[in-house]
Amino acid sequence: MAESAASPVPGGRSGRRPARAKREAGERSEEQTDALGRRSVELSGFYQGKIETVPKVPVRSLEDFALWYTPGVAAVSRTIQADADRAFDLTGRWNTVAIVTDGSRVLGLGDIGPQAALPVMEGKALLFKCLGGVDAIPIPIQVSSPDRFIATVEAMAPAFGGINLEDIASPKCFGILEELTQRLPIPVWHDDQLGTAAATVAGLLNALELTHRSMREIRTVLLGAGAANLVTARLLLALGHDPHRLTLVDQRGILHAERDDVDELMLRNPWKYRLALKTNGGGRTGDLAAAVREADVLLAASTPKPDTITPEHVRSMAPGPIVFALANPVPEIWPDVARSAGAAIVATGRSDFPNQVNNSLVFPAVFRGVLDARARGIPDEIVIVAARELARGAARKGLTPNHLLPTMEELAVFPEVAAAVADEAVRLGLARHRLSHAEFLERATSRMGRPAQLVRALARAHLTPPMPPAAPRGRSAR
Repeated sequence: MAESAASPVPGGRSGRRPARAKREAGERSEEQTDALGRRSVELSGFYQGKIETVPKVPVRSLEDFALWYTPGVAAVSRTIQADADRAFDLTGRWNTVAIVTDGSRVLGLGDIGPQAALPVMEGKALLFKCLGGVDAIPIPIQVSSPDRFIATVEAMAPAFGGINLEDIASPKCFGILEELTQRLPIPVWHDDQLGTAAATVAGLLNALELTHRSMREIRTVLLGAGAANLVTARLLLALGHDPHRLTLVDQRGILHAERDDVDELMLRNPWKYRLALKTNGGGRTGDLAAAVREADVLLAASTPKPDTITPEHVRSMAPGPIVFALANPVPEIWPDVARSAGAAIVATGRSDFPNQVNNSLVFPAVFRGVLDARARGIPDEIVIVAARELARGAARKGLTPNHLLPTMEELAVFPEVAAAVADEAVRLGLARHRLSHAEFLERATSRMGRPAQLVRALARAHLTPPMPPAAPRGRSAR
């Protein structure tokens, strides 16, 4: 795509209208965010939580408790004692996930602690159920160190079929995930790393298809070297990206082997250190401006500020570049500004712009797949399979510059992702259940469709109270 220039404005005021439009868009976004926040507090007070536990077995009389509890339950316990894997058949463990956080890095809020993180974890549990048919339990924990975090999760693991780590500060999140992955015989996932990276890779695969580029030939810049982008870089390398054409940029500039803090990184952040050695800045040093010159792709997961990436940065890239500005709630550059500067494809993390790159497109289907396969882990091969299948799902509907990824309304895609994940777990020898693709797909479709039926049935029976009207401005709901 050829570079586009701004239309001239009479009176020598060519920069004012775009600047005013950007400012007004930002103000509208802030007003909408404030309004949603006020309404969320009102509704949280009304409903007093987003999830609850309900029985899934018939209870016709008190006599049935002799089956579900004592004395009948003793035989179930003895069966599991003799064969621990029977817990996946005889209890709800097979479909139950723990959402564990210490609240040290909650998106958009920072280090707010475990108590304040609970509403976010409840929301995540709601998404697990509504989108994946997975029973998820929010568990914010008060711990003083990564070792305590690991020990706490390891101690609770026998109750769960999988662990979803959430909102943990970098770099400790990497060590926690690695250690728990090695210790536990169930899937462990950190959504801020793996979910965001998988969605980014899926979108990028389709962006490369649309712009007729090859993974092996592109020059890519990753702005931000935190949880998401370090894993994105790892997945890109696994997909064949040339490490000498991959550049990571953090707050100190381009990450490379000769940077003056590289010895400190070796001790403080070995994951970042290893990428500094492997990519060596893509042969470049300096700041973001130096990194993006003639680059094909810019994947930003960094500062939520619209001028973090400037039009000049985009103009200096290769013709028709791909720009993902994924910071929330405000992207690093507004999409219209990026397109006006020549970007062929633009994605953000927001739902009110085209091409939302969101880990909600990934984690429900991934967990549906690994739980249905009774998988023992989630290695990168499974993450890549999920990304590829998500990309194929969008391609089946038709790729355009405004349709890189499926939306949450394209429901047929997600059971396909779940089945592909389960297939890969079988191929890798990680599955306790080895079913055919058709069987995995049928189970995923049924289990992922059931929550919508349940929500409608509860509403029809008036067991879920309808939302009350919004309180007048200046008053809060009790």
